[in-house]
This record gives sequence, structure tokens and C-alpha cells, in this order.
Amino acid sequence: MKYETVFILTPVLSDAQMKEAVEKFATVLTENGATIVNQELWGLRKLAYPIDKKSTGFYTLIEFDGDPTIIKKLETAYRRDERVIRFLTFRLDKYAAQYAEKRRNIRSGKAGAPVTKEEVETETKEN
Repeated sequence: MKYETVFILTPVLSDAQMKEAVEKFATVLTENGATIVNQELWGLRKLAYPIDKKSTGFYTLIEFDGDPTIIKKLETAYRRDERVIRFLTFRLDKYAAQYAEKRRNIRSGKAGAPVTKEEVETETKEN
């Protein structure tokens, strides 16, 4: 099954600490039999509302294929790590998987910010 997880790390981390935390969660996935399809570091972003008196956080997205039992282990790892402010993991249906693949293809041509929904729709209309 295809899954996508997004998590927000506390903004007080250094670049190296942030990358180490992301690597830790990627390792949790691979050690439990998941294959990572895509990993995006969205960087430091403003939060919609303050969480624990913080207004920004490091956003990261990981797409992976794996067994549903991995989700519980991954979310336990999130809860045990004080660097994680929020997280969300969800299963991709066939339409979401197609959208994610188009977004990845567009993003591979560009570096920087995440691809917007409008860019995916424009690319889809052109093809």
C-alpha cells in the first residue's frame, strides 16, 4: 500500500539536527520493510497557528510503500521524539497516488518550493 507522511519538527534545531531526525524516521520505515518512494524537505515554514509557543517549524514529506503495520511503529517513533511538533500519515488511494506521481515529475524539473495544485493541473491539461 502507498502512504504519505508529513511531520513538523521544532524550529530550534540546527540543519544537521533536522536532517538527522528526518533520517531517523526514514530508517524506521526501511527497517520495517517499507520502500521510500519520495522524500521532500520543505524547510522552515510558518505554522497556521502557534504550537507549544512556536510559530514556525521544519516540514518534511515522505512517500513510501509498505505494510499497514508499519504505520503504528512510525507514529510511535514520532510520539517518542520531542523534536516532532505534529505529524500526519495517510494512505493514498489511486487518485492521490496519481496526483503525487505528477507532482514528483513536475518537481524533478524544478528545485525549491513544493509544487502547487495549479502547476499540477496545468501540467495535466498540457498532456
